[in-house]
Amino acid sequence: MWKGRDQVRHDQRGIVSTPRVLACGDGALSVEFGDTVDPDLNGKVLALDEILRERAPAGLLETVPTYRSLLVQFDPTVTDFDALAGLLAREAERLAPQASAGRRWSVPVLYGDPYGIDLDEIADRHGLTVRQVIDLHAGAIYRVYMIGFLPGFAYLGGLDPKLVTPRRTQPRAKIPSGSIIIGGAQAAVGSIECPSGWHILGRTPVRSYAPERDPAFLLAAGDEVVFAPIDASRWDAMERAALAGEPVAEEVSR
Repeated sequence: MWKGRDQVRHDQRGIVSTPRVLACGDGALSVEFGDTVDPDLNGKVLALDEILRERAPAGLLETVPTYRSLLVQFDPTVTDFDALAGLLAREAERLAPQASAGRRWSVPVLYGDPYGIDLDEIADRHGLTVRQVIDLHAGAIYRVYMIGFLPGFAYLGGLDPKLVTPRRTQPRAKIPSGSIIIGGAQAAVGSIECPSGWHILGRTPVRSYAPERDPAFLLAAGDEVVFAPIDASRWDAMERAALAGEPVAEEVSR
């Protein structure tokens, strides 16, 4: 069960043939399905997460799905460590990737001034026009691979390779909530004001995290996101709607 990295076989996409179950202290286990960003791999993470939510073993406290692994936290005074590790190994080995059952959200974005302060720089860096950057960014369908870093912060896969950009050498002390950002091959929907070394293309009035809302997180792992450019004339009305508790983002058919 406890396999070293050199003993684990990966396919060409970086997905392991036999998932690894690793100890994370005495109160958590991590189930690793590979070492790459891949929708099928992430689908297995979410499938195991769903199984544990439906048939939670005694002492289970929390699960945290990530790009390639599932962290399982438990009460060691209630749960037998080895028994849970064995259960996770058996369930993980027979999993099929979870069929995409998440929602697809259309998220409005005001690109460029006054919020997308890095848009011109990204265009110049890649030899593109601002319009081309917007079209490439808004033309993709993104997968929410995980929620992390901050409450409701959605890590997205699916960024067009033409927009892949190293993170800033000098991070900013804070960027606004709702910032639409890219860093490396990742894209993200910012949730709250925070420090960041990612590049800001625009901003959305959507509150991806609202503690007074149920659920507090708008987006979930396995969801899809498409970005819908808006002009400045629509911002104020959408901002007021969001502040009044409206989702502003629209759930659309796949």
